[in-house]
Amino acid sequence: MTEKTILVMGGAHVDRRGRIAGETAPGASNPGSWFVEAGGGAFNAARNLARLGHAVRLVSPRGGDADGDIVAAAAQAAGVEDTPFVFLDRATPSYTAIIERDGNLVIALADMELYRLFSSRRLQQRAMREAMAVAEVVLTDANLPAETLAAMAKAARTAGVPIAGITISPAKVVRFRESLSALAFLFMNEAEARALTGEAPENPADWPKVLHAAGLSAGVVTRGGHGVIAFDETRAVIVIPPAIPALGDVTGAGDSLASGFLSAVLGGADIAAALRHGVAAAAITVRSPLAVAEEMSQAALAAALSLVPQAEILS
Repeated sequence: MTEKTILVMGGAHVDRRGRIAGETAPGASNPGSWFVEAGGGAFNAARNLARLGHAVRLVSPRGGDADGDIVAAAAQAAGVEDTPFVFLDRATPSYTAIIERDGNLVIALADMELYRLFSSRRLQQRAMREAMAVAEVVLTDANLPAETLAAMAKAARTAGVPIAGITISPAKVVRFRESLSALAFLFMNEAEARALTGEAPENPADWPKVLHAAGLSAGVVTRGGHGVIAFDETRAVIVIPPAIPALGDVTGAGDSLASGFLSAVLGGADIAAALRHGVAAAAITVRSPLAVAEEMSQAALAAALSLVPQAEILS
């Protein structure tokens, strides 16, 4: 595989996850344990892409605190070129989640105010313009303000660089509405697709048509353990994820799917092959207790790919 240069701008913060040890008892104290690691949709994808052999540069706001040191160390460990905007008097953003014993999310709290300081004016800086000029793809996420995402999409189009997005949550996905027509791909789950479009098709095969009508030319819609849909301007495909015998944690699965998909696209794959690579990358992640599996590599991806069924054509 030929190394590609990827510019990633978006969330890079600290994840704190509490995992419930037994059956979940809502409204009561639940025994369990805490785990702390670096996270953020864009950062998770950046680290996966670096481990898949790409040259990845990360740009993200960060506080001058110990949590910022955690993010910096994680970037170094994954081989990501880390170039943050540091605000010494601010706290690094954080995400705190409660996870059920089976790995599914119960509830989460996101303290992401610092991302509001990643304004569209930052993109006008010479270093940012130069970074975008040499990138072969730009990846961002909905942690950033809507006006920044719109300006980023415009700048990428002017530079002739494709830009992809990760939606993060139903509450944040709407920040991409102004940018949909400029995106090369958007990665989302079904709840985020509903929030983005205001539609809830009974037949999942209708998602490509609904998202096309919203202005998106290409994207991926995940549906939990059900079929994952990818589409572009000419076709739509679905892949049924393989059963995972030992589920570690679903945190980061969507980010790794985006990473595997984009890595394959950069290697010349069509959306059917790229979707299989994305599903394989997600399978590696959900078997791991980490949001970014340390074993992620092209070799691990090839092994996981052998378990992923062929894509079926929807249209």
